Amino acid sequence: MKSFRKVMFSLALTVVGSILILPQPARAHCQIPCGIYDDHARVQSMLEDAATVEKSAKLIAELAGKTDAQSQNQLIRWVMNKEKHAQKIISTISDYFLTQRVKPSQKDYTERLIKHHSVIIAAMKAKQNADMKYAKALKESIAALSSYYPEHKH
Repeated sequence: MKSFRKVMFSLALTVVGSILILPQPARAHCQIPCGIYDDHARVQSMLEDAATVEKSAKLIAELAGKTDAQSQNQLIRWVMNKEKHAQKIISTISDYFLTQRVKPSQKDYTERLIKHHSVIIAAMKAKQNADMKYAKALKESIAALSSYYPEHKH
């Protein structure tokens, strides 16, 4: 049991260290009215990220009890992958949707704000936990935005 705790502590230090040390690229679209936004595509991209978080959580659970070096290596990689994709969702909501698409002038502003914020909270919880229920909640919170951003046929 102590070796598992040691491994998990080492894993946590590795993840935190890589987050703090590695540069975090900005993925936000420009904040000028260029007119090439595709809100529906961004929602679909976030759903793909959520599916990656879900798969990562599943594989973390499968690898959690294994102590061989290869399994530990893969476990760390899946944790980092889960963190990366959850953070990407947070950035998309914060840097794109909340900055450019949710506006006080909208009649349903409060509802939109709550739904978008719930995605950020769900992504944060998915980062903090390896339980599949958090990954599923993240996917559901993103899907709840779909009605605001329907696909436009050109």
